[in-house]
Amino acid sequence: MTKTAISAHQLVKWFGEGEARTHAVKAASFEANFGEIFYLVGPSGSGKTTLLSMVSGILKPESGSVTIDETDIWTLSNDELADFRLNRIGFVFQDYHLFPRLTTLENVAIPLILKQRVWDDALQEALKYLEIVGLKDRAHLAPFKLSGGEQQRVAIARAIVSQPDILIFDEPTASLDGDTGKKIMSFINDEILNDHRCVLVVTHDSRIFEYADKIMKMEDGAVTAIEHKNEIK
Repeated sequence: MTKTAISAHQLVKWFGEGEARTHAVKAASFEANFGEIFYLVGPSGSGKTTLLSMVSGILKPESGSVTIDETDIWTLSNDELADFRLNRIGFVFQDYHLFPRLTTLENVAIPLILKQRVWDDALQEALKYLEIVGLKDRAHLAPFKLSGGEQQRVAIARAIVSQPDILIFDEPTASLDGDTGKKIMSFINDEILNDHRCVLVVTHDSRIFEYADKIMKMEDGAVTAIEHKNEIK
């Protein structure tokens, strides 16, 4: 039986004051299920990043609700929400956000350190996840010595080391060539997605649309369409 991972209902966000006031997101609603790769697409300025920030517990909406696996996240206290993000949501950012002074292994261990794991135990656990993404032999290297695709996989390992239910990718293939981008999405589909995880992807890249189970389109802050796999062109 399919279980809802994320339910966003009538989310609204404004920015600015007076004549500069902008309606960034206009009553946006959607549902994404566990076991799905859900794409959020649209031109720059369409409200994708703002919506993503509200869904992931970073930016509070003016109105509306976000329920993640039966938890209404915007009813949580600030501390509860911070714990929820740390334990339940993994992020892979467009520019990877790897720390240049740390080794690949140490970068992956960071979420475990934030959860107050003992340093040696955190490194041992992180090494398992580097092996999952095929980079165990790169554990001792600094990020700048890795290719773009390898850095992306390090970021994925760091995002999943805490075993989050929700995995969010912001433009995962923007800085990769077409073949590498497809390999990354194929890896996510085959190795990272499971029945207990939902993958949310923000992208402009139509080359990877084939990996989506659903695509939600946005324009001028509004949801304009939600297409299912058999409808995606």
